[in-house]
Formats: sequence, C-alpha cells, structure tokens
Amino acid sequence: MRDEAAKRAELVFSLFDANGNGVLDSGDFDLMTGRVLEAAAASDDGAKDAITAAFRRYWTTLAAELDANGDGVISLDEFRPFVLDPERFGPTVAEFAEALSALGDPDGDGLIERPLFVSLMRAIGFEEANIHALFDAFGPDADDRITVETWAVGIKDYYAPDKVGIAGDRLVTAHAV
Repeated sequence: MRDEAAKRAELVFSLFDANGNGVLDSGDFDLMTGRVLEAAAASDDGAKDAITAAFRRYWTTLAAELDANGDGVISLDEFRPFVLDPERFGPTVAEFAEALSALGDPDGDGLIERPLFVSLMRAIGFEEANIHALFDAFGPDADDRITVETWAVGIKDYYAPDKVGIAGDRLVTAHAV
C-alpha cells in the first residue's frame, strides 16, 4: 500500500468517525448520512435513497468483514487495509461513488456545480480549501462545473491503493485559500 493511499484512508476514517470516539460504529454512518442529506436538499428522493443505501452498505460491509469480535466497532488498524483492497471493498466504493456523485446533480444534466460539490464535501467533513483544490483538479468547465462521471471516478481513485498523484490527494494535504 502506498503512503498516499494510507493517508487518504486515515482521513476518511477520521471524517467517518462522526461522533469523534476514535472508532467507527453504525451511529457514525447515521450522523454522516444525515449531514449529507441536509446538504442535498434539492436532490430527488431517488438520489437521497441511493446515498442512504450506499452509506448503509458502507457500514454493513465494514461490520461484516472487520468486526470479528462482534463489538460493533471498527478501529483504524482494521479499517485501513480493508478499504484499500479493491477486491474486497471495490463494489462498496463503486456504489458509494455513484450515489454521492449523482446526489451532486439534482437537475440531472450530468454536471455538478461547485457550490453543491462544496456543500456535500463539507457535510462529509473535508476542509473547504482542500475541497476547492480538488474541484479545480477535476478541471471544471467555463461555467465552473464538473461531470458526474469525473467525480465518481475521482472517488473510486481515492480508494485505490496503488494510485499516487491523483486529484483526491488534494483532500489530504493542506492548501492555501
């Protein structure tokens, strides 16, 4: 596993630990889902249902694969290698990537405008300067939009253990405003 991928996994773990208790549990995913749905008020019920299902699958996959002792929590040491294993976690990442990127396109034109992208990413907990750096790395068009597909691919790349120098690395490093 590349160091960059480990840092990306550690950041996601810290953000998904929504209640801040140092481990992941089902309540964290409920909190995160609520935050994201609040940011996606303009999205239709189908998109909201898809992201809710994706967050639920994210948690149930982690719990089924990693909670061997049945205590209902996942530590960072358990989390890191698993989420960066495309064969074991890839389908869950793909579902999450498709649902989150679609949530950013409430009008269905295939494009995501910067303000909604920022709102959704802030709801997850990413730093605003890093969110803007990521959006810029995705190469927005003249109207400051990216495609749904670009964001979905970017999310999948973020979880790839062999990727380096990807747009998603901008979420891990500090960027000036």
